[in-house]
Amino acid sequence: MPQPDHISALGVPDPDGFDDDLKVIWQKCVEKLGFVPNVLSTYSLRPQRLRNFMAMYNEIMLSKCGLSKLEREMIAVVVSSTNRCYYCLVAHGAAVRALSDDPELGEMMALNYRVARLEPRQRAMLDFAWKLTATPHLIEDADRDVLSQQGFSEEDIFDISETAAFFNLSNRMASATDMMPNREYHRQAR
Repeated sequence: MPQPDHISALGVPDPDGFDDDLKVIWQKCVEKLGFVPNVLSTYSLRPQRLRNFMAMYNEIMLSKCGLSKLEREMIAVVVSSTNRCYYCLVAHGAAVRALSDDPELGEMMALNYRVARLEPRQRAMLDFAWKLTATPHLIEDADRDVLSQQGFSEEDIFDISETAAFFNLSNRMASATDMMPNREYHRQAR
């Protein structure tokens, strides 16, 4: 049975009515990806929030830091698995498959990251992201100490935390709006 045909249960505006800056972004997405990610279409209901969302996403996921792009995508998938966020599991699972060149890793991250053969550093990072998502009130110094012992700097721990927090926000918006992933993600990096 295929997923529902809607992008968002709240509907999405017609891109023809967008401000010029957003029209340019839509065109760049089509040129680079072949489609506009449904998360952008969903956020376009509030254009300024879309701009803010994109700026924050780009800063967290694309800026230079001690975490690789793959590690940040792994955090996104583990957080999304914990929250059972269909949109982000599909979209970021595709990114993990593509960045790792390993379709099995994407599935393991989505279903149970603990079965994956990961470096101790990555395991600690994902354990922290999972705990921060599932039981944030239980995070304590010992959790940060484990990350430090694996070689993560204070800035890295901040970045792990911020990435997990961002995807908790994103997951909740995707669930609240019944956001559907682009069908293209299902086929990527298989």
